[in-house]
Amino acid sequence: MTLLSLDHLAVACTDLAAGAAAAEAALGVPTQPGGEHARFGTHNRLLSLGPQEYLEIIAINPAAEPPGRPRWFDLDNFAGAPRLSTWIAACEDLPEALELAPKGSGARIPLTRGDLRWQMAVPDDGRLPFDGIFPALIKWDGPHHPAQRLTDHGVRLKVLRLSHPEPTALRKALKPLLGDPRIKIVKGAPGLSAEFSTPAGKRLL
Repeated sequence: MTLLSLDHLAVACTDLAAGAAAAEAALGVPTQPGGEHARFGTHNRLLSLGPQEYLEIIAINPAAEPPGRPRWFDLDNFAGAPRLSTWIAACEDLPEALELAPKGSGARIPLTRGDLRWQMAVPDDGRLPFDGIFPALIKWDGPHHPAQRLTDHGVRLKVLRLSHPEPTALRKALKPLLGDPRIKIVKGAPGLSAEFSTPAGKRLL
């Protein structure tokens, strides 16, 4: 039995409007307003990937107060064009998942936005293990989930590729936690790429 399931993918950007425009151009469908994360000084837009999965476009919110700690997803050090930077995996038991996850996967932080309630494991320095290629861990509390309130435009994740110089070690770290056949681990420079099916055909991020 696996402990984790893919929850959402995050496209990081330095400007939310530009990031959303890039994602919309790549996938051929519109994004929707998300909200603000006061705890980390970020904001986002969202896109449905099905009933329980979604794409998040996330950036530092220039209007927010500095969080007084490193932001999640290592956004303080993000630069360049919008790109797929992080994947987030959901679990029912966050402490158990953290016991099996690599060192540095983070500590539980309770978060809220409107009627959404969740816990996120956020590393002290904002950087996830394996150069950011290991997933961020999340546990949703209560019945509400962002994917449930998004318009479904028929976009679905087909393949998520995790590239890392040490693919065997990454595969070993993920094996006791996740068995999603869409996730492929390859050798290369640290990075993420994804293939989607859309009403207009195959699209890539």
